[in-house]
Parts: sequence; C-alpha cells; structure tokens
Amino acid sequence: MYYDFVIGVIRMSKFRRFKLFEITPERIISALKNRIEEIPHAIAWETHPSAHKNKDNIQKLKDIHLGKRCFIVANGPSLAKTDLDKLSNEITFGLNRIYLNFENSSFRPTYYVAVNELVLDQYAPEISILEIPKFINWNKRSKFPMYDPGYIFLKSKLVIKDYFERDLTNPIVFGGTVTFVALQLAFYMGFDQVIIIGLDHNYAEKGVPNEKETRSGEIDASHFHPNYFPKGSTWQLPDLKRSEVDFKIAKYAFEKEGRLVLDATIGGKCNIFPKVDYELFFKDLC
Repeated sequence: MYYDFVIGVIRMSKFRRFKLFEITPERIISALKNRIEEIPHAIAWETHPSAHKNKDNIQKLKDIHLGKRCFIVANGPSLAKTDLDKLSNEITFGLNRIYLNFENSSFRPTYYVAVNELVLDQYAPEISILEIPKFINWNKRSKFPMYDPGYIFLKSKLVIKDYFERDLTNPIVFGGTVTFVALQLAFYMGFDQVIIIGLDHNYAEKGVPNEKETRSGEIDASHFHPNYFPKGSTWQLPDLKRSEVDFKIAKYAFEKEGRLVLDATIGGKCNIFPKVDYELFFKDLC
C-alpha cells in the first residue's frame, strides 16, 4: 500500500509542464540529441550567404500589414464546419496541411506556415507546389529551393522557457504549436487584430506529448481531413499544456501594445483568447 502511494505521488508530480513519469531516459537522450544536431543549423544561420538574404527578406515584412486584421487558419476538425470561402478578401495564414482543404473550397491562404519537422520531412513535395509565400523551418531548408523568393525560412530556438520574439531575423521559439509561430509572424507584420479559427485544442488520441508515433488508425479524427496524418505516417501528439503557455505569452504581447487576438473556432476547447462568433466578421457583407 505504501509503495502504491509513493508511485501515485511521483506520477502526480510535475516538472514545469511535464509529469515526472513522462521524463524518461529516452526523452532526455532525445533532447540532448536535438541540441547536438542543432549546432550546424545555428552556425549556418549566422554564416551562410543565403541566411543573410533570407534575413533581408524577413526585414521587408516588418509592419507590412500595419493596423490590419488577419485570420490564422488552424487544422482542427471544426474547420470542416467553417465556411472558409468567406475569407476570400481577408489576409490569412494557412498552417501545415491546410492545402488538403483546397479540393472542397475556393479558400487559398495569403501565407503558408509549416515548421514541424515531421510535416516537412513527409510532405515537402506537396508543400513545394503551393503558389503562395511560404514560411518554413530553416533546419529543413535542404528540402526546398533556398534562393526562391517565395520561401522565407524561420530559425528555431531551443529553450527551457518559451517567449515571444518580436524580431524574426533572430531565432524564435516554435513552442508547442505552429499557431504560436503564426502569431509571432502576425505580430511582426503589424496586424492589430488576429482571429484564429480551427483551433479545436482537443485531440481524439491520448498519450505522452511529442512522442513520435506511426499512425495505425484508418481515419485521422483529430484534424479536418480524414487523411491529414494517414495510416503509416509519423506524427507527434501535440503538447496542449505547452500550447496554452505559448498562447498566454502571445496574448500578453499583443495586448501590451493595444492589439488583440480572438478565437472564432466553432466549439473550440482553448480558453486563452476571447471567444467570438466567426459569422459576425462578415455580417455587413451579407
């Protein structure tokens, strides 16, 4: 009985956002491996000729949409219930495999953002044919034409504590979700109001965050498309707790400068940003 009690205490204990039993030797080794692999990418970010040109391209985006509003289109199941055609005259950020929705809608994002290495490893050919400006993880630059002006590369920064970067020519924290990256982009580009949709913040799958898994199910019930992560593909269960920390950081950064982030997700479970009705943004257009 005493042994069971001790094990229970250990399992309930937490280190930052992790429970102690989730901090396995494998996880520690993986973190060390990631930091070693990061070294050549960090050096290239400071010394490679294409890095200097890339930073110049990033600087050109500073406050390019000053005072305007934008929509960040995440990839939750609720997106299938959202009329994306209404975004035709809006500035939008589409994330990860948003292009799977193109067969069902006329919606095309203004900008595309993908930084997850598993997404880029598996779907680089599909991403490459998108004819929209793309923000891509610098560490996966070898999979894309580095000198193509349609690509802008963002450098990740591995940290103990996440923060909001205001100068994207610096390495930035990608955090627990690509939505956090899109929020930093929106801030840098000068948007006063950001509306997020498709942020369900709820996954059918359960398990340890960030562990790589091979999908065994026939249908992906956690995204807007049943083949978003198809059977046999590799994915990671998102870290919702870290995402919430990141969203609070982003909310504070925007509100500190009199700007606003709103959540218009249909039935979304995230409670960080003020909730709004998606349809109200287009009421005057009806």
